[in-house]
Amino acid sequence: MLIEGAIVYSNLLALLSLGLTLTYITTSVPNFAHGSIAVLGSYLALSLYYFLGFHPYLSLPIVFLVCGLLGVVCYLAILRPLIQRGASIVILMIATLALDLILFGFIGAISDSIGGIAKKFIFTTYDFEVQGISGVFFFSSAVVLLTLIFLWFLLFKTKFGIALRASMENPALAETMGINVEKTRIFSWFLSCALAGIAGALLPFKQEIVPLTGSLIIVSIFSASILGGIASIVGALVGGYLIGISESLLTYALSFVLGTEVLLYSKVVSLSALIIALLIAPRGIVEGLRKWSKSFST
Repeated sequence: MLIEGAIVYSNLLALLSLGLTLTYITTSVPNFAHGSIAVLGSYLALSLYYFLGFHPYLSLPIVFLVCGLLGVVCYLAILRPLIQRGASIVILMIATLALDLILFGFIGAISDSIGGIAKKFIFTTYDFEVQGISGVFFFSSAVVLLTLIFLWFLLFKTKFGIALRASMENPALAETMGINVEKTRIFSWFLSCALAGIAGALLPFKQEIVPLTGSLIIVSIFSASILGGIASIVGALVGGYLIGISESLLTYALSFVLGTEVLLYSKVVSLSALIIALLIAPRGIVEGLRKWSKSFST
């Protein structure tokens, strides 16, 4: 049960860190609203169940589309105008923080419209089991696997994927070669926020959700992205699983020594990993291992 829960949480964190990395690679924007977008996905799934009777699993395609379109709107309405005006990374960060506050207020409005059930909710009672294994384990693992297959096929087997990779590596050079960099950025924001919405819709099967959950999980998302390498898609996945498993298993082990109260401070693991990564391997452990292997081979 513990291992299963750790894998589920790691699957969702990997999706979230992957989305954060996609937007950072294409637009150099560290999106501090990413956690709130995920929680918006949680409340969208709850709203679809509460008002329309959709089972949370059946709401995943709708959440995917709505959150993806929200990402496109946020990029086109807020970030692209700032980027075109030459805004610094600090200004772009502040813009995403402002967006986070707007989304938090919107989530609060959804919570108030639904009523007391939305102040704190969880979907575990709506889940199913197969041989004692929860349905969210299968769904979250399937989403990660399908996402990886899709990205591999897109990036290495399609012309748009080649354009996307070129835009990620050198946007200025890609534009001179006739690649529409703007389209790749719009797509990245759509996919990033769509994945965040899916992860958010599945998160209530793992833990209780409150409007402030986004402000808590963003710590883990950034820790995972930076630990693996915020400019690396592979690093985002590696960091997501390292942070997810560490948060789940390490805090559980410490609870036997320090008491169950330590479970409330699981984010300390993420913050510690973030600090250590910035000190030892600021470009991420994947890039660090790559450099180490090259130096060792020579």
